[in-house]
Amino acid sequence: MNAAILFGLLFLLMVVGMPIGVALGLTVFLFMGVLANVPLESVTLKMMSAVEKFELLAIPFFILAGNFLTSGGVARRMIRFANVMVGHITGGLGMTAVAACALFAAVSGSSPATVLAIGSILIPAMLKQGFSQRFAIGTVASAGGLGILIPPSIVMVMYAVTTNSSIGALFMAGVVPGIVLTLMLAATTWWQAKKNHFPKQPKASWRERWEAFRDAIWGLMLILIVMGGIYAGIFTATEAAAMSAVYAAFIALYVYRDLTWRDVPRVFIESANMASMLFFIISGAVVFSFILTSEQIPQMLAQAIIDMGLGQIGFLLIVNILLLVAGNLMEPSSIILILAPILFPVAVALGIDPIHFGVVVTVNMEIGMITPPVGLNLFVASGITRAGLTEVSVSVLPWLFTMLLFLILVTYWPTLSLWLPRALGMM
Repeated sequence: MNAAILFGLLFLLMVVGMPIGVALGLTVFLFMGVLANVPLESVTLKMMSAVEKFELLAIPFFILAGNFLTSGGVARRMIRFANVMVGHITGGLGMTAVAACALFAAVSGSSPATVLAIGSILIPAMLKQGFSQRFAIGTVASAGGLGILIPPSIVMVMYAVTTNSSIGALFMAGVVPGIVLTLMLAATTWWQAKKNHFPKQPKASWRERWEAFRDAIWGLMLILIVMGGIYAGIFTATEAAAMSAVYAAFIALYVYRDLTWRDVPRVFIESANMASMLFFIISGAVVFSFILTSEQIPQMLAQAIIDMGLGQIGFLLIVNILLLVAGNLMEPSSIILILAPILFPVAVALGIDPIHFGVVVTVNMEIGMITPPVGLNLFVASGITRAGLTEVSVSVLPWLFTMLLFLILVTYWPTLSLWLPRALGMM
């Protein structure tokens, strides 16, 4: 009954349009005032301690790095490099969009940022070359989801902090699935382009490819700095985030010189606004999970699911359905912070590896990015093209089906996620 009251009140407040952070906090205080015997002081301490974890510093640093890269012309150079490498394949700029999104995902950590950086350049270019608007929107909005699967990933950081999992192992676990999904999205793009007879680019010479690579190398080096530094044990994931922010600022200001010092305050303010929003949600979600735990709700739910005898296959099926539905209503950070404390103990009790479970959750969040009415990638694509939400939602359907097939693959084939971190000795 208490669980129904808590989630019912939270859902009601969200439906009336209240911001998720405020809805979480208000739900807790209303519940405490009527049904719970939890001291107010302990709730206040929980809200403060929620944002004091060292690992959470990775979030503002990755956001800052992404904003420097987006504003500093790195995306444009990555697009040029991707275009000379794959633009001659059927689909041309569509294939370029998938490859460019994968490259930018490996340095940004955010899906909406990836869609904005790549889509603002490639969607108008595709429309100019005769591609349909639906095809242009579908390729970029769906491939932009790679921003939270291919490490670094802000969503993975949130999951790791919430469940006390290894951020480094989770990052490495996202590499192989990220590559596989990139290939699957590219295959879907190729098929859609072939079916509609869309144009392709002339094949670039090796000299053109070398020049594009040399121009993009400073941005691509960030991948080695983050992933190589974590694997080599030079620094933690949080320290890697700080290094990526410093490096992104350096190449934007001194190497490519697309930004001036006059632009720096704007980048910091935009990053601070986004990070503040996330930390506000984090503090509310931690208190919400604290109330759930004090009422023994996750423990009772875990025992009930175990008693049902669902096993790993049945439980993962329920989790996928639940997360896909939640992805239609909330943004990824909120979903993870609210549901991970409930689902994670059950997964562990059933013998599901925490890192594999984190990748499954991340892929669900990725799909939620392109499902209405709250799919963030859809809103970014809509803002670029001025298309309505209905048209944008229809545009991503072929790629959405592909991502659902990939979700089944990554859910029931744990080796796809766990092979690399195990091979690197991180598990």
